[in-house]
Order: sequence, then C-alpha cells, then structure tokens
Amino acid sequence: MLQELERALYQQDPAFADRVRSESVYRYAGRFLKWSVVGFVVGLAVMIAFFARSVPVGFLGVLIMFASLVMFWTNLRRMGKAGLEDIGRSLRAEGIGNALNDGRTWVRNRFRRNR
Repeated sequence: MLQELERALYQQDPAFADRVRSESVYRYAGRFLKWSVVGFVVGLAVMIAFFARSVPVGFLGVLIMFASLVMFWTNLRRMGKAGLEDIGRSLRAEGIGNALNDGRTWVRNRFRRNR
C-alpha cells in the first residue's frame, strides 16, 4: 500500500517527491544552524549599534543573540556527530564555492522579477 502511495506521489508531483526524498534530519538541522549564525550576527550588530544610545534596544540585541545560540545548540545536538561528518563530506565533495553558488542561485531565482 505504501509503495502504491509513493508511485502515485511520483506520478502526480515528481519535484515534490524528489524534495521529500532528499530531505533528512541533517539537512533540516543544518539549515537552521546557518540561520542561527545569521541571527547571532544580526543580534550582535543590533547590540553594538544601539547599546550606547538605547539600552532596551541593545538588550533586544542580546536577547536575539541568546535565542540564536539556543537554536544553534538545539540543532547541533539534533545533528550529532554523523550529521556533521555528512555535511563536511558533502562540502569537500562539492566544494564550498559550489555550496555558495547554490545559495546565490536560489536567492536570484526567488526574487527574480517577472518581465
């Protein structure tokens, strides 16, 4: 019965089926690791920019940094050692430039204007 559902899914929407098949806990957690690093940097920038002028806004930056660290730690534990080795192996195989190029291509396609 499950095989029939899988075949039907591939027939109806092959792109979605490939995406579901390629997703894993490691990719999911790795994506959130990246976003938590970005959040930490944003929180640090807010804290540095506003702490001298407005303590509450500077404190908001500290809270953003703390939330980012909690998110980073949670997803790092979710990935475990096997997930970190998997990401390292894929970056070595594909190259860091290719990974950055994939992100750049996604952003360009996402925000492309329809002419």
